[in-house]
Order: sequence, then C-alpha cells, then structure tokens
Amino acid sequence: MGESYDGVLCSDDYSVYNGYAVNHQQKCLAHLRRHFKQLLKLTVKSQQEIGRVFIKLIDEAFAAHANWRANQDTLKYLQWADDFKQKVSQAISDWMPKVGYSAGKFLKSLKEKSAQWWYFLDHPHVPPDNNRAERNLRLAVTKRKVCGGSRSMAGLDNTAALLTVIQTCKAQGRSVLDFFCQALIDPSSLSLIPILT
Repeated sequence: MGESYDGVLCSDDYSVYNGYAVNHQQKCLAHLRRHFKQLLKLTVKSQQEIGRVFIKLIDEAFAAHANWRANQDTLKYLQWADDFKQKVSQAISDWMPKVGYSAGKFLKSLKEKSAQWWYFLDHPHVPPDNNRAERNLRLAVTKRKVCGGSRSMAGLDNTAALLTVIQTCKAQGRSVLDFFCQALIDPSSLSLIPILT
C-alpha cells in the first residue's frame, strides 16, 4: 500500500494498523463480536450481560448492512444508522461504570476509535468486516501450514506473487490456468488491473 493510503483500510483490530498513515479505517466487527463473546465465559454476571448487549448491537449492524446490500435503500439505511449510533453511545455510557478490565478495553476502544469501528454506518459501500481479505489469505495460510512456508526471501516473494495472481484471477472471474499460459506466451499483453468502463 505504500507509506500512506488514501482509501479505506479494512482490517482486524491488530495494533500495527493504528499508526499507519491512512485517512479512513474500518475495523472488523466480526473480530469485535468474538471479543465480546469471550465475556460470556466469565463468571461475573455483569460482564456476561455486557457481552450479550454488545453482541446484540453488532448483530443488528450486520443485519442492517445485509439489508442495504440487498435493497440499496441508502436513505433508510442512513436513518437507521443515526438511531443506531445513539444506541451504541447510550450503551457505552450505561455500561462503562460497571465494566471489568476485559470489557473495559473493548468499550474504551469503541468510544475512542468509533470512527474506525463504525465507518460503514456513514459509508455503506464499505463492508463492516474484513472477511473478504480473510478469505483471500486462506490459500496462503493453508499453503504455509502444509509445506512449512518458504525457505528464502526470494521464495516468499515468488509465492506471494503467484498467490496474488491466483486470488485476483478468481475475484475477476478469470481462468488462472489461461492467465499463466498467456503469461508464458506474451506477458506484455497481460494485466491484473481491471478495465473500468
């Protein structure tokens, strides 16, 4: 992505992204939901209740975004989003005085990084999770588990390039085999950058 990025960075909540020079971020709500699900395993009833409250809110957000994808009714979605922001803000205010350490970290992150957790509320074209990236990385993760990774930096670079071509062809509905065959015949005629019409 380079030293800075002018698009929307969709990621999990890995801390390395917090210092990256990017104008907009959308952290993955699926990861956040997993964090709150962990609270249900705690013995303190109030922490379990916080988990249930915020899981319900996150599930509502996923459902509303799925509805928007299905019907593209942006006005209705944005009206819902305004109400939803108030519900989240109220829930954080209500529960912040009652939290333990684990829940406190999550609520503090929701409050201080709200523009990164809830970016999709104002921009529904941005997904509320990073599932597409996770699916695209699965091939590389599986390869690493099966063969133990690359034995050199050159091997790592070559593997990354090949897997990028494979996943990009799949995303564009192109034949991977045809692409590689054409690359051997006339590489100058190929591009993975989609042509905008």
